[in-house]
Amino acid sequence: MADNFEVRAVEKYIRMSSRKVRLVVDLIRGKGVDEAMALLKMTPKDAARAVEKAVNSAAANATQNFGLNRADLYISTIKSDQGPSLKRVKAGARGRYKPILKRSAHITVGVAERATAAKG
Repeated sequence: MADNFEVRAVEKYIRMSSRKVRLVVDLIRGKGVDEAMALLKMTPKDAARAVEKAVNSAAANATQNFGLNRADLYISTIKSDQGPSLKRVKAGARGRYKPILKRSAHITVGVAERATAAKG
């Protein structure tokens, strides 16, 4: 395969702020898929479940669609972007209202096969 071949998976409309998801995403950037899954299982944050689902999906895409070995995969790119916000209001003092933004996030995971020195 090409040197920069990457298999991607996107998890969209996660009902959580992208800043909260980014805390978990930064933990596993550049790690192997199996190591990242072990880290995510032990992470107590709610965002870890959504990131775990996205990483698992990207690894499954690589093994099923392209025949790559799961043990050789690593997380080449991972990012958390802001999704659309649900706009709600809360009653305020003196007839006013206070806006509430219920934020969402999109998680994009790219996995690639780690280049081994003795390939050939």
